Amino acid sequence: MLKNEPKQLSLYSILYNKIPENHILKLINNAVDFSFINKLLESSYCKFYGRPAKEPEMMSKLLVLQYLYTLSDEQVIEDTMMNLAYMWFIGINPEDDLPNPSLLAKFRTQRLKETTLDDIIKEVVRQCVEKGIIKGTGISIDCTHTEANTGKLVPERIMKRLAKKILKNLEEENCSIPDNIDDKIPNYKEIEDPKQAKETMKNYLEKLMDDVEATVELAENSKTKQVIDKAKEVLNDPKFIEQKGIRSLVDEDARVGHKTKTDTFFGYKVEFAMVTEERIITAVTVGNGAYVDGTEFEKLYKMTKECGVDIKDTYGDKAYFRKPILDILKEDHVNAYIPVSESAYKIDDSKYSYNKDSDQWFCGEGNYTIKKRKTKKKNRDSVIYYFDKQGCKDCPKRKKCITSKAAAKSMELSVNTPELYEYSQWTKTEEFKEEYKKRARHEWKNGEMKRFHGMDCARGYGLKSMRTQAKLTALAVNLKRIAALLSSYLNKNHRIMEIEWPFIM
Repeated sequence: MLKNEPKQLSLYSILYNKIPENHILKLINNAVDFSFINKLLESSYCKFYGRPAKEPEMMSKLLVLQYLYTLSDEQVIEDTMMNLAYMWFIGINPEDDLPNPSLLAKFRTQRLKETTLDDIIKEVVRQCVEKGIIKGTGISIDCTHTEANTGKLVPERIMKRLAKKILKNLEEENCSIPDNIDDKIPNYKEIEDPKQAKETMKNYLEKLMDDVEATVELAENSKTKQVIDKAKEVLNDPKFIEQKGIRSLVDEDARVGHKTKTDTFFGYKVEFAMVTEERIITAVTVGNGAYVDGTEFEKLYKMTKECGVDIKDTYGDKAYFRKPILDILKEDHVNAYIPVSESAYKIDDSKYSYNKDSDQWFCGEGNYTIKKRKTKKKNRDSVIYYFDKQGCKDCPKRKKCITSKAAAKSMELSVNTPELYEYSQWTKTEEFKEEYKKRARHEWKNGEMKRFHGMDCARGYGLKSMRTQAKLTALAVNLKRIAALLSSYLNKNHRIMEIEWPFIM
């Protein structure tokens, strides 16, 4: 039950006068009104019955302190007990008791849902736009990787652990292991051939499950039955044996991803949008390590617009060079500062040029296409352009250009290539190159979250936990950035009364 009571009316609250006005928490509190959190989470509490609950606003502020200073549940409670600024920020009297760390964990895992965290980030950004703290019109979008809070295992070891769990639970529930069940798990490390080692462990695990189900009558809710069902699910995944699926029984959602062609990691990918000028995050999404950059672009873009940001420019790396993304930006008349990806656009501009009015391609020797034909291969639409036969026949570079017995050169292109040609020419201009430098600011934010706020490694296990961590980290760095912007502005204006920003009024 939520119970609103007057706060910080104690005689001891006079101690809060010792907190300087330029303290980061005072700057944050002056810029952002957190009272909306109580209304946002009101429906998750009983209105009339039960013990008085700790205010969602206070609990949320404790989480902000936790992620702002990279503390554990126990540490943030202990530090708040001894820090006047922390007490003032969460809105309690110096003599008031703080919640048990377990309540903080319950609030984070049970009360705060993904949509709620999105709404909190959105409202904070909206307030900043409304008060003039955010004035930028450009956003950048990119992914950063986070290592899982556990190591990745080879399939052989996962199957061995599943077999151990089945045998252990079977013995606990039936007091003994039946004689006809082979409890001697093969030692896969003695098998030199990895393929044979996988096959041996898979055959043993499948036989073990069949023997247990044929010998023992398992209750639907028994632990042995649950482990067997889990083992079947794992083995039925075609990616498992290829080491592209589940790699840990502790964190089943984590996956192997690629930083580069040769460098891999095991964990998750966090994709977020950020206002480029003020470097404030507007939207966050999380996927496993195999997540493809740009998959949730439209969602992040829409969430940013809902914050009230007037988007005029968008920055991204080559992973975002996709027709659907470019179409979204084009429809909204947003400048796309995204370099061309060779995998999506394969034309060598030094050898070929395109005239969109006549829909013709020209080669470096002056020959041009005279007709085209649409085709479809492997569910992919493409267009074949045919060059003039006489032009190719008289061309001095014919032997180098045409290796087959064809009479003239032909080009098979994606249906989107002609449209992307014009865009590719724009990416070569000085205007594009100069503006694209702003995308580097996204890397600064990635580094900040990893080095100072624990985003280099997951705090818990599973996709849900990682999403909570990523969004709370984004909220914390946003508030820190807001305080920095305010502090910078205040340093330029020694007299607060002279400040023109409306949020100081």
